[in-house]
Amino acid sequence: MKLILKPVEPRQGLQWVLQAWRVFARQPLGLAGLFGTFLFLALVLMLVPVVGGVVVLAAVPLLGLVMMMGTAAAVRGQRALPGLYLAPFRTDALRRSRLLTLCAVYGLLSLLVLLLADSIDNGKLNELQELMAAGRDDARTREELQRLLADPQLLGGLYTRLALTALLSVPFWHAPALVWWGQQSAAQALFSSTLAIWRSKGAFVIFAATWVSVLAATGLGLGLVLQALGLSGLMGAMAMPLGLTLSVVFYASLYFMFVQTFGTGDAPGVRTDEDAPDEISPPA
Repeated sequence: MKLILKPVEPRQGLQWVLQAWRVFARQPLGLAGLFGTFLFLALVLMLVPVVGGVVVLAAVPLLGLVMMMGTAAAVRGQRALPGLYLAPFRTDALRRSRLLTLCAVYGLLSLLVLLLADSIDNGKLNELQELMAAGRDDARTREELQRLLADPQLLGGLYTRLALTALLSVPFWHAPALVWWGQQSAAQALFSSTLAIWRSKGAFVIFAATWVSVLAATGLGLGLVLQALGLSGLMGAMAMPLGLTLSVVFYASLYFMFVQTFGTGDAPGVRTDEDAPDEISPPA
């Protein structure tokens, strides 16, 4: 299917987020179940030393594509089912090979980013995670936490992870969808994705700023409410489902970002609903 890179107004960045919330409200359980399926499979894979973690990293582009397919189904009034994870493996051999190539390259580059960041922080991030997982709230723990947070090695590793992961995400942002819907080669999809992000950089910045604002407001709001109710101890328990919800909506927003950046038709196996509301219909 031929795709056309379209001009995107900066204000569309906010609309992508709003459209994602609307479609999530239509089918929260279906989309959450789709994301939850990936988390469950990831947890199982993580039980396999070394290899499991690499496979999970490599599967991230597949997660993005399947969540976009689920969002497309929800837009058309269909159920987003976990069976969508099998669709990329049931497609033609050429497209399957291209998707697996993207996954392999992403997994390898992500692993290199993590190894580089680990060498910079010298294990400080692991120490921080272990300290926070312990759940202790005594003076010694707080002192150790402050020491770690002020450690330049930890900050250097965190900044490296953030910067390189952000750079890596650019060519892979639209690439799986371009292979799936546009039938582009892996290399062409990576180039097209990078070009699309650059040409829609205004909308992309608004999109990113909106999500940062949502995350900050959600965290601050939840903390203030629980503190006012004297339930600060529930912060961890409440943060998990809230974080999962935000993750689901974020992945749903990728679909709207793609279809408004590239003209596209339907995902294979997903029929078009001609009566879908204009604000969430894919462009012709």
